[in-house]
This record gives sequence, C-alpha cells and structure tokens, in this order.
Amino acid sequence: MGTLALAAKITHVPSMYLSELPGNRQGTRQDAIDGHREIGRRCRELGVDTLVVFDTHWLVNAGYHLNCAPRWAGTYTSNELPHFISNMAYAFNGNPGLGRLLAQACNAQGVQTLAHDATTLQPEYGTLVPMRYMNADEHFRVVSVSALCTSHYLNDSARLGWAMREAVEKHYDGTVAFFASGSLSHRFAQNGLAPEYAFKIWSPFLGRLDHQVVEMWKSGEWSDFCAMLPEYASKGHGEGFMHDTAMLLGALGWSAYDGRAEVVTPYFAASGTGQINAVFPVTPQDGTAVPPPEASRAAGFKSSARL
Repeated sequence: MGTLALAAKITHVPSMYLSELPGNRQGTRQDAIDGHREIGRRCRELGVDTLVVFDTHWLVNAGYHLNCAPRWAGTYTSNELPHFISNMAYAFNGNPGLGRLLAQACNAQGVQTLAHDATTLQPEYGTLVPMRYMNADEHFRVVSVSALCTSHYLNDSARLGWAMREAVEKHYDGTVAFFASGSLSHRFAQNGLAPEYAFKIWSPFLGRLDHQVVEMWKSGEWSDFCAMLPEYASKGHGEGFMHDTAMLLGALGWSAYDGRAEVVTPYFAASGTGQINAVFPVTPQDGTAVPPPEASRAAGFKSSARL
C-alpha cells in the first residue's frame, strides 16, 4: 500500500533558468524558484521517494508514454527557446519499477500507455526545470509522463491520472507526488513583442480568465471547473491542451474532489502566458466521478499496448 502524498500544478518557465544567470533577467523569477524549492521541501517532509511529472513539453501523437529510465544525465539546450535555456546541466534517477506499474494500471483501465525504461529518450524541460530546483541533490527518483497530447481525449487523461493514483495506493510500496507541469493560459507574445511581454499576460481576457480559474481552485469549485475544462483549454490557450491538469484532477477525484488549492507562488505572467505554483491537498476519493476512457470505446479501436 503506497501513498499519493502531494499533488501540485507547477510552472516550468525557462526564464527561471535565465533568472540564475548574470544579466538584466537575473533574480526576476526568484519567487517561482522559491516555490519549487518549497514544494520540494514539503515532499521531503512527507517522505516522498518519487516525483511523477505530467510534462506538457513532451509531445506525443499516439498513446500515452512514460519515461522511466533508470538514470538521466546530460546537458540540455531548448530547441524552442535556445536563448533562454542553453547548456543547462541535469542529472537524476528514474524509477523503472514504478513506471511499469503505472502503465499497467492505465492499460487495465482502458487508457493505452507504454512505459519506456530501456531507452535513450531524455526528459523535456517541463520535467528538467522543476527538477533543477526541487531535486538538485538527486534526492527523489523521477517518472516523466507525456502531457502534450495532440490527438487525445481529456477524459482519457483524467482516467490516466486516477489509474496512476490507484496503482500507487494499491500496488506500490512507497510515497509519490504528482505534478502537472504546465501553465494556465499559454498564448505567447507575438514574435517581435516578446521583450515587451516578458512580465505581461497576452490579453486582459486571458488574464481575467486565469484569475477566475485560480479563485475557483481556491474555493473548491471543482464540479464547475471540470465541466468548463475543455472550453478553457481551447479558448484559454491552455498549455498542452491542459492534459496535465486533467491528469492531476483525475488523480484527485475529478469533479468529486473536495480540497482547496493553496497558492505557493502567486499567479504571474511570463512572455504572455499565465503561470502559478499551487498545491492541491490529496483527499480520500473512490474515483466514481472520474470519467471513463473514450478512445478505447471508439469504433475501430484496437489495443496495441505492449510493456
């Protein structure tokens, strides 16, 4: 019997790395870095051994995927923003056993998922940036989950989150944290305007929308939020189509979740996008409100899961 001890929605803005370096951006994202360190501190206090990161920078076009290699180490430069993250060193250990267990549970609940433990695949910066600040001493093992899902149902992502929680609580001998690594609204500033929008949201509409969502999280309006999530993901330009958020809410019980979000790093704007670090208390749930999978019930679906 394992424990899901902590769940959080976290930022991974590359300007956090810039904030470390000499120059005019130095120190400007210290609040976000401090938020990561605080979440990492809480995980240590709770006895967490593995961090499972729903990474909205890992793009996949078919199936759900887990990177659970035994070890990662290297030097990373972002292909998206090489002037923000360049030559960033990283090193931490994976958890192949937990990764395989999570994938098995997802497949058993009708969500086609593959675990990759014997792989040269390296994590994306939705995992690497948080680990830089939460896991600099390699205290935690890590499993990275694809969450930039281009052809997937949000309901499948919610079901995946719940299946992973059940895998931890019923079959894992340890303590785990789940992180949804992604922004709220994710409308980047138009090319040429990025410097002007370094600390601004792209539009008043998106800013108001994000702030209202944060208030819903803080007041526990989960039924309304889950109902509006598909439209919010679309009209609010949600990062990764907000599959990371669906995964996190699925793990927490979806519309039946009865916790209230605690904001660790207050909402802030970065390059036009809306960001936050917020902890979601894990409460007892039976999963009955979590939607069933959709893809495995579609006409013509054939399971090809292989572990």
